[in-house]
Amino acid sequence: MTRIALPALVSLFALSACVPAAEPPRSPGGGAGSYMALGTEPGWTLEITPGLLNYDGDYGDTKIVVANPGARPSFNGERYVTQRLTVDITHGECSDGMSDRRYRDTVTVTADGQMVKGCGGGILPPAELAGTSWTFVSIGGLAVATDRPTSLQFEGERLSGSAGCNRFSGSYKHADRTLTAGPLIATEMACPGAGMTQENAFFELMRGPVSTSFPTDGTLILTGADGKTAVLKRAI
Repeated sequence: MTRIALPALVSLFALSACVPAAEPPRSPGGGAGSYMALGTEPGWTLEITPGLLNYDGDYGDTKIVVANPGARPSFNGERYVTQRLTVDITHGECSDGMSDRRYRDTVTVTADGQMVKGCGGGILPPAELAGTSWTFVSIGGLAVATDRPTSLQFEGERLSGSAGCNRFSGSYKHADRTLTAGPLIATEMACPGAGMTQENAFFELMRGPVSTSFPTDGTLILTGADGKTAVLKRAI
């Protein structure tokens, strides 16, 4: 029989007692080091920061702010327990129920005895581009002008939109994270200011295949062979 000396056992217990609680998971949308979750029917949001749990429920009618007790490891996730709020985060794909947006985590919140369920964590890429709609954030590294609306929609095998001036449309293919569009057909209206400049930069970018990437903040980045990009945020 193998024997373990008492001092060794004491050391093991001391070591286990010093293991810190799980670090709070992170996601985009809040401040540095914060985690965001949301749900619908009734609408609610939850922000977890290193110091606080900030819950807005019932479409903003219920507000609970409590000190962050630290995350406890749970089965495939983390748990936060306070007198008024209990938050269970389970790592597994989740849909918000109102669109086809998919998130990394399923989140259950019990607020003053009322349980709601929703999604949180990083936003996952859409299963396909068809049926999605986006607005431009930047083109060629420059923020888009805000005086005219921009859009990029994918419907079936066609795309359409506006990069700040004219409407355009055309066919597209998306495979292996490569988007090939065109030829694009556009109206011929002249626009003063930055609208025409950013539109021309986008058309130049789309002359060849572009790579697509989907950061966890829910944006879409189109990158050309020369490294120039267009950054878009999800609308639908």
